[in-house]
Parts: sequence; C-alpha cells; structure tokens
Amino acid sequence: MDYLSESRALDREILDVINAWHRHGAELTQGEFNDLALRLFDYQLRYNAPYARYCERLGVTRDGFPASWEAIPAIPAPAFKEATLATFDARDARVSFETSGTTDGRPGRHYLETAALYDAALLAGFDRFMLADGATLRYLNCVPNPRESPHSSLGYMMKRVAKERGDGKTGWYLRDGELLFQAFKGDLRLAIAQSQPVCLAATAFALAHALDAMEAEGLRVSLPPGSRVMETGGFKGRSRMVSHEELYGRTCDRFGVSSDAIVAEYGMTELSSQYYDRVPAGAALSQRRKLAPPWLRARVVGPNRKTLAKGEVGAILHVDLANRSSCIAIQTEDLGIEYDDGLVLIGREVDAEPRGCSLDSEDLRQRRLGRV
Repeated sequence: MDYLSESRALDREILDVINAWHRHGAELTQGEFNDLALRLFDYQLRYNAPYARYCERLGVTRDGFPASWEAIPAIPAPAFKEATLATFDARDARVSFETSGTTDGRPGRHYLETAALYDAALLAGFDRFMLADGATLRYLNCVPNPRESPHSSLGYMMKRVAKERGDGKTGWYLRDGELLFQAFKGDLRLAIAQSQPVCLAATAFALAHALDAMEAEGLRVSLPPGSRVMETGGFKGRSRMVSHEELYGRTCDRFGVSSDAIVAEYGMTELSSQYYDRVPAGAALSQRRKLAPPWLRARVVGPNRKTLAKGEVGAILHVDLANRSSCIAIQTEDLGIEYDDGLVLIGREVDAEPRGCSLDSEDLRQRRLGRV
C-alpha cells in the first residue's frame, strides 16, 4: 500500500473511532487502543524521518518494536521548534498551528495534512463535555482572534465551534494582546437583553483581566440561564498568578453563574484533541478531574519515562491517535497526577519555558491597567 492509500485508510479508521464516541459514546478497549496506536507508530516510523531518528537514538526501531502503546517514545514538545515533525511535505499542510510565548523567539509548528481529524476531534469533545444539553449558544471569545492569529489552535477551535454550534453572532475581544473590554461589555449586555445564553471562552489570564475591569467599574451581570464559561490556558508561570478558587469565585460573582457552569479545557498546540473537566454537581474544585475522549490517553511519568503509580506527581505524556500526520506521543513539561477517575494538572516543571495560549494576554495588565 502506498503512502496516500495507507494515510487515507488510517484516517477513515480514526474518524470511525471519533464518530462512534461522538454519536453513541462508544469507548475503546485497552486492546483496541493498543492495536491502533502501534500501527500508527509503525506508520510514523516509516514516514516521519526526524521522529524515526529520535526513536532510533532511544533504541526503538521497527526491528525492536514496542509491545505496548505505553512504550512508544514520546517526542518532547519543544522538538516542534527544532524539526518539521510530519509524515508528509509540510508545504502541503492543510492546517498548521504555532506555539506561542517561547523565550527565544522561535515558535514551534504543528503541521496537519488534513483538517478532518482535528475538526472531528474538537467538535466531538466540545459537544460531549461543553454542550451535553445540545444548547445553541452565542460565543464570546477572549482568546486569539483567527483573523490576527491564523496559526492559533485555540482561535481555530473556537471559530470552528462558533460556526458549527453558535447562534450566528460571535465576538472576539483580544487584539494585539489587548482586551477590548468596552466591546466585550456591550456584547454581554446585548446577549442579556436578548435572553441569549452565551459561552464565554477565555484564557485564564484574559478572564482575570476581564474581571479586573468589571471590578474597577463596579459591574456585575447575570448571564442568561444556560450560559457557561470555558476557561483554558492557565497562567504558565507568568508574573501574575490567580488560584482557580479565586478566579472561579470572582467569575461566579461578576457573571452571575454557578461554579458548575465553569469548565476548564486543557489542550496543546502539539495535540489534535483536548481534555475537559468532569464537573460533578456541587463538587469542590479539588474533586474535578480532566477527562479525555477514548482516542487520547495520558501517562504520568517519572524522569525515566516509566509510568508512575496513580496518585504520584510526574510529567504528563500524551498519546493522541488523531495526530496521524505528526507524532502521536508527546512529552510535556506539565506536571500532573493520575487518579482512577481522571487527570489533575498541578503546574509546570521547574525551569520549564513559559508557553501556551494564555500568553497572548500576558501583557494585558500593563496595557489596560498600567501595572504589573
């Protein structure tokens, strides 16, 4: 089978997995996940030359093939700055996403041969975790605007969601890293006047600055029933940190929503799929866990990349079967704990480079409020 035929066959198989879960909640057994992951890994060893060389240095080749998906070597996320990690000619990429906030000015790039897997994965996850009630919402986005940041995976995601699931009116409130608060406030008031439920999608940093501005003006609103907030991005070790307890408490106070209406999303430029909070009704924030769709799995590992026992702190390693045309296994600098009921994020490794979507609004405090 040639490259094109094999790639299309794998895409159909992965799309079948995504669609079966999206439509019917079908899961993958450990054996099914293992089989597909190993076949994808074999495919990437043959067609992704930089990744194959990396695996060879670790002693993993087609002759010394792993028996389990847990033994697939994970490429470090910063490697996307150093090499073109793709199974195809990146000049033919249908979509490419760029990492943000690198300290040395060199962004990484994640090249996708087709948008089909990414689109299917993001809509399936969003529908299951954010729109379980099937609501048609108005999307108010304090995330990178795709017009200004065409290589932002978060901006792409929310543009796609708003187009496919929104009420036809979408707002974008970051411009050159600055929060357009007056426009945001006006659109909030319009949605409230029209009794239109909204989804406020915001990086943690942008949300904190929106709350700062509301508090400075003494503004409180009550979002229409059915509204919700998707918080993403975190603070990535930046100069200003706000705990989730404080951030969510202020959000409830200023937007008139319950904490159950706030869901944290966790994704990476280097992944095609996302994690979301499981939000038990009335549960404390400490009881929340990140859940993944069945084609995305995480391992929490120690320095030797061996899986740690549940409840132990380690680095998070992702295996994303929707990354067919890049690398399915990604080693991050994020720290976490795995439990029986999901994943908990607890921060970043010491000396890890600040990065991620949240950094697009890092300078908001200086620009809007004139202080650090």
